[in-house]
Amino acid sequence: MEDRRFGVQNNQAAYSPASETSRAAAGISDDAMKVLRNTYMLLGMTLAFSAVTAFLNMNGTHPGFLITIVGYIGLLFATYKLKNSPWGIVTTFALTGFMGYTLGPIIGAFVAAGASQIVAQALTLTAVAFVGLSATAIITKKDFSFLSSFLTAGAFVLIGAMLLAFFMESSVLHLAVSAGFTIFASIMILFETSQIIKGGERNYIIATVGLYVSIYNLFVSLLHLLSAFSGED
Repeated sequence: MEDRRFGVQNNQAAYSPASETSRAAAGISDDAMKVLRNTYMLLGMTLAFSAVTAFLNMNGTHPGFLITIVGYIGLLFATYKLKNSPWGIVTTFALTGFMGYTLGPIIGAFVAAGASQIVAQALTLTAVAFVGLSATAIITKKDFSFLSSFLTAGAFVLIGAMLLAFFMESSVLHLAVSAGFTIFASIMILFETSQIIKGGERNYIIATVGLYVSIYNLFVSLLHLLSAFSGED
């Protein structure tokens, strides 16, 4: 099957022994570098697109829990099914645009309440955390695959805690869930970046979606934590 990599031309004339040597010296294979480069390129575009959809819906209404969950799962499933097709890029933009759209009213509520500085702080912390964790995985080249069991168990715990917090309507439990998601999303960024550079993830569409969802969860969780500690929540 043809390997459709975003924004990469398979041009033999562009081959450089020097660049190949530097990559080998860096401990990252040529294929992994291509996946990493394509992933970051698509990730940047989807983040920008979701920022636009969020801005457009800042004064709008949230679609609701049920529509959000159904839309997210449906678009995520479609993206996984079409990951080896050009249509996978379309569903990736649809998914990230939809997630940005659902985030718009939340950000709008903070801005309307005069708490735009909390949004800025959450955005800054998210960017710093992403750059720092990604750099750690790339520079150290450590294999973080040993975290997979912890992440699987953590996901089930967080889902259970989230459902419990929803039915109990406990502010303390909601705060604990946000803290848990902050840690979980941070570890996911480290794990997913490691998977890319170690060759464990060779599909840049899936890698992009994984990193985007982690960044989204990290931002939303930090937003809730900062608002709670500032007394705005």
